[in-house]
Amino acid sequence: MAAVSLDRLSKRYASGHALAVDAVSLDVEHGEFMILLGPSGCGKSTTLRMIAGLESITSGELAIDGRRVNDVPAKDRDIAMVFQSYALYPHMSVFDNLAFGLRRRGIERAEIERRVRDAAATLGLAGLLERKPHALSGGQRQRVALGRAIVRDPKVFLFDEPLSNLDAALRVGMRGELIKLHHRLGATMIYVTHDQVEAMTMGDRICIMNGGRVAQIGRPLEVYRDPADTFVASFLGSPPTNLLPSRLDGDGGTLVVGAARVAINGALAASARSANGAELLFGIRPEDVRIDGGAAPHVAAEVLAVEPLGAETIIRTRVPGIAQDVLVRAGRTASARIGEQLPLAFDLAAAHLFDPVTTRRLGAPS
Repeated sequence: MAAVSLDRLSKRYASGHALAVDAVSLDVEHGEFMILLGPSGCGKSTTLRMIAGLESITSGELAIDGRRVNDVPAKDRDIAMVFQSYALYPHMSVFDNLAFGLRRRGIERAEIERRVRDAAATLGLAGLLERKPHALSGGQRQRVALGRAIVRDPKVFLFDEPLSNLDAALRVGMRGELIKLHHRLGATMIYVTHDQVEAMTMGDRICIMNGGRVAQIGRPLEVYRDPADTFVASFLGSPPTNLLPSRLDGDGGTLVVGAARVAINGALAASARSANGAELLFGIRPEDVRIDGGAAPHVAAEVLAVEPLGAETIIRTRVPGIAQDVLVRAGRTASARIGEQLPLAFDLAAAHLFDPVTTRRLGAPS
C-alpha cells in the first residue's frame, strides 16, 4: 500500500473554457479508504483518472508513495482500477478473466494460480471459476472485476462508481463486501461515487467536490455535523438540510426564522454576531426539527405531505414567512394529517448559520 498526494492538481480540456478540475489538493494516507463524493460533472472521476494516468495533468503535482508520477505511464504506476462497467472478457472463464492481466505481465504460472485462487476464495468466487460472465449475476460479475484488481496486488486501488449498475439490494450487499475487503487487505483505496450513503458508510474520510473544486474534507460524521458551506449541508444527507432565510433582531440574541422568534446564545449567538450583515441562513437537519408542544422555541407549521418510510417518517411542512418547505424526520410511529397544524421545535445545539452571500458556515475554518 502507498500514500497518494495531490498538490493543486488541475485539468483543462482543449475545448473547455473552464477548468474541469481546479487546484485539488488532497493527501490520502497509507491504507486509507478515501471517498471522492459529489454530483455529476463535479470533477471527481476526472481527478481519479488523473491519478490512474488515464488523463493528462494540466498543472499541479501528483505523487504515489512519495514518487512524482505526473509523466509516468498508467501501466507503471502500480495501481489497479475498477470501473463502473464490469469490462469482463465475455469469451473467457472467470479464472481466465482474473489471470489475464498477470499473464500479460509475465508472472509465473504457479504464482498466477495462487493469486487467482486466493482472490476467488476472498470474494466467494471459488465455485465459479469455470463459468463465463454471461452465467453470472450482476453482483458476481462485479466481484470478478474486483478480483481482477486484487490479484494485481497494487499499491493503490481506484474505484469509479463500481456499484452504480447494481440494483438497490445488491448495492447494499456489495458495500458490506468492500468494507470487509478493505479491512482484510489494509490497502489504500480511492473511491468515486455520487451516492452519499456509500460515502458515509464506507469511507475513512470523504472529499466532497463541487464545480471542480474541493468543498470539504473530513471524516463522514464530521462533515455531516459541521458542513463547511450550504452546498455540503444540502448535498450530504437525505432529506437535505433545511436552509431557512433568517435575520438577527435586537441585540443579536434573537433569530427571526419565518414567523418564529428564537432566542440564541453560546456558539450560535457568537456566530451570528460575527456576520457582516443581519441576513443569514439558518441551517437545521430534518432530524433536528422536533414535533414539540412544550416550552422549546417553536413555530406552528402546516403539514403538506407525509412520507412513511417504515423506519422513519418524513413530514413536509409549511412555516409562515418561509417560501420553501421545512422537512421533519420523525419516528416510525409519528402520525400527521395533511392540513394539520404542528408545533415544531428546533434543536439549536445542532443548528448552524450560513452567510447567504459567500454560502460559508459562520465560524467554519477557512
